[in-house]
Amino acid sequence: MKTIALLLLSLLMLTGEVAAQNRYFTKTGYIWFFSKAPLEDIEAHNRKVVSFIDLATGEMAFSVPMKEFGFRKSLMQQHFNENFVESEKYPKATFAGRYTNPTQVDLTKNAAYNVLVEGVLTIHGVDKKISAPGTLVVKNGSVQGKSEFVVAPKDFDIRIPLLVREHIAKEITIYVDMLYQPYTRDNP
Repeated sequence: MKTIALLLLSLLMLTGEVAAQNRYFTKTGYIWFFSKAPLEDIEAHNRKVVSFIDLATGEMAFSVPMKEFGFRKSLMQQHFNENFVESEKYPKATFAGRYTNPTQVDLTKNAAYNVLVEGVLTIHGVDKKISAPGTLVVKNGSVQGKSEFVVAPKDFDIRIPLLVREHIAKEITIYVDMLYQPYTRDNP
């Protein structure tokens, strides 16, 4: 009986390790956005994005601290946090979803795989379904995920005051660039 219990425990531990081999994460993901407007372009960068991806199921999640976006001008950053996204009230943007065809990504081959990412993006407390093309690049044990999509501030109840409305585009392009490492107990 002890042998069977030990065998089952070993099998469960092995199953957990196999599942973990398909899980990747980053604490230093990179997201930036660009707003092209007639009077002034606005760009901001954030390298403090936490993201997990499960290559067996295609599930993925992101957590983006809004105050970590850096702007060229400090006044832009202040207005972004205080007036537009209200970072004190809504400190994070999140995404939860999956990419299509997870079985096509082969971790044993260095290659690029085109995927479609679908899920729910939450900004300013508002959830919106999105769908965007992406690329997963497998290279020497790590996975790089890239995507680009467009959002409209009005879709997330972000109100742009009339005084600065011409400074901010009606649609903003968001760029995603994650370099994932294998998730292990030693490297969470």
